[in-house]
Amino acid sequence: MATKTNFRGSLTALVTPFKNGALDEAGLRDLVNWQIEQGSHGLVPVGTTGESPTLSHEEHNKVTEWCVEEAKGRVPVIAGAGSNSTREAVALAKHAEKAGADAVLVVTPYYNKPTQEGMYHHFKAVNDAIGIPIIIYNIPPRSVVDLSVETMTRLFELKNIAGVKDATANLARVSQQRHAMGPDFIQLSGEDMTALAYMAAGGHGCISVVANVAPKPCAELMSAVMKGDYAAALKIQDRLTPLHDAIFKEPGLAGAKHGLKLLGRLQEEVRLPLMPVTPPTGKVIRDAMVYAGLLN
Repeated sequence: MATKTNFRGSLTALVTPFKNGALDEAGLRDLVNWQIEQGSHGLVPVGTTGESPTLSHEEHNKVTEWCVEEAKGRVPVIAGAGSNSTREAVALAKHAEKAGADAVLVVTPYYNKPTQEGMYHHFKAVNDAIGIPIIIYNIPPRSVVDLSVETMTRLFELKNIAGVKDATANLARVSQQRHAMGPDFIQLSGEDMTALAYMAAGGHGCISVVANVAPKPCAELMSAVMKGDYAAALKIQDRLTPLHDAIFKEPGLAGAKHGLKLLGRLQEEVRLPLMPVTPPTGKVIRDAMVYAGLLN
């Protein structure tokens, strides 16, 4: 079982491969093995990048099980267990623990706009239901709610609340959260482009979409930072900057799947309402992959 200190470095927000509309189990297992071989420090299946909004609960649970089975304890698995229904989040988290996940990623409840107190009780309910670490996913642009530093500090007093995946795009938050909760509160960037700056302010890693396509350089960048070698990290960042932009020109998971198709690793299939990337975006992604040294 991973300790909380294992959640460091480049953790890939895994895409979910599909084939003819169904889950592609072999494709997912291949992806897990390739990610680990390439040096990724951890895997995060069935988050938004894993298309959790359009997976059935049964599919969601299967992806978690396959990912844990295939990882075989080589790297920690932080399974997505988010929902805007507290009961549903609890059920997903319980299943993830039973499946052997090292931790769960639980997003702030989206769309129904709970108060800070409502969010506190949402995360407390998940905390009380399981015995593995919980990473809070704070993403105001998608959830329309922002978990305050004060509420996070209250939550950190609970036994399983271990840290945050921060997609606020506010770098001041890293320092504020570090001041409020200390260096043991795990802070993971939820945004590829600013992950390097996030680390400089005291972050511990990045839950990365781009790492689907560029696992090795993303892991090398984080390893350099963890050694304090910011000059080496900056060199890698310079190589990856066009790719960070390109992957997110359209929804990031579609960009990541297109990049993986170009690498010959999976079929480019997404579920509606998302669409595969348009040809102009596909060209930008390809050019960025060439620039990063991932394609000839």
